[in-house]
Amino acid sequence: TAGGRKQRSPDRLPATRGSEKSFKEPHDLMVLPGESALLDCHARGEVPIAIGWLRNGAKVEDDERVRLLPNGSLQISQVESSTAGTVDAGVYQCLAQNQYGAILSQKSRLTVAGISTFVRQPSPAMLMEGSVARFSCKVTAHPPAAITWELNEAPVPPLTDRITVLPSGVLQIHGVEAGDSGKYRCVATNIAGRRWSTEAMLTVKPGALVLGPHIIAGPQNLTLSLHATAVLECLATGQPRPIVSWSRADHKPMDVFSTRVLGAGNLIITDVRPRHAGVYVCRATTPGTRNYTVAMANLTWPESLTRPRAGTARFSCQAEGVPQPSITWLKNGAEMHSNGRIKMYSR
Repeated sequence: TAGGRKQRSPDRLPATRGSEKSFKEPHDLMVLPGESALLDCHARGEVPIAIGWLRNGAKVEDDERVRLLPNGSLQISQVESSTAGTVDAGVYQCLAQNQYGAILSQKSRLTVAGISTFVRQPSPAMLMEGSVARFSCKVTAHPPAAITWELNEAPVPPLTDRITVLPSGVLQIHGVEAGDSGKYRCVATNIAGRRWSTEAMLTVKPGALVLGPHIIAGPQNLTLSLHATAVLECLATGQPRPIVSWSRADHKPMDVFSTRVLGAGNLIITDVRPRHAGVYVCRATTPGTRNYTVAMANLTWPESLTRPRAGTARFSCQAEGVPQPSITWLKNGAEMHSNGRIKMYSR
């Protein structure tokens, strides 16, 4: 739309003079339900310029809540949400056209903040004194919710010599005592509000705990993207209390700059890079003995596949939510469907 030339690519924005851009694009935005959202779009060029908007690839129609402003921006008043998802959330793009061509803005994601009901509730437990308690919960939230825990409706300290709360929200209590008995519940909090899980009763029974090292919650295989944080849990019990250590199956040294231990043996890897890929081994050893047990997990990257002609390529995708989300596959931006060669299935 600028300089009287048709744009070759809708993803490249032309300039008018020097560094002055001919197109102001929208940016990602997060709002609370009921708030207003304003997505900017300003285009310069030979008039008349027609401005339109797309949401998830479909044209946005004006109504009493959604208005195209004279300057080309899109205003959504009282952003709506529903139990099945958000009504106004999605990927928006601004489309500017004149007689010389058209230009499409970058994608802008509008997210409506919220917290769903819990998709995983803590479970009750009955344990012997000196053993290890573990409670977990999971909630879908935008932005991600901070997880804390309560015992009999009073806050549980997030980190002590015996108590650890992982970034994933898992609560670990080592060497449980009679005073740890009670009702535990998970609290999820973000800018949209707060939710409480159901209560789970912990009952601690007196008695001597006599057993060898045992890993009750080991690390899980992870596929992570660049700069993400990996949380590898390793929760062990035994009498005496086992010593937990970590190593790599390929015998490469641990990255001391990005790796730390949280609590009594959980491994946290921050700013994940390709060098961190590999199999990690958690080892729980009875002090002063050679009695031990291990658990392992593979940390991998999502990788492109190269297959010979007539070979088989497999891609996996996992998602959780309430209600259960549907999964769609795209090839070069076009939706794929099952046929004789392409099969889509859930496990």
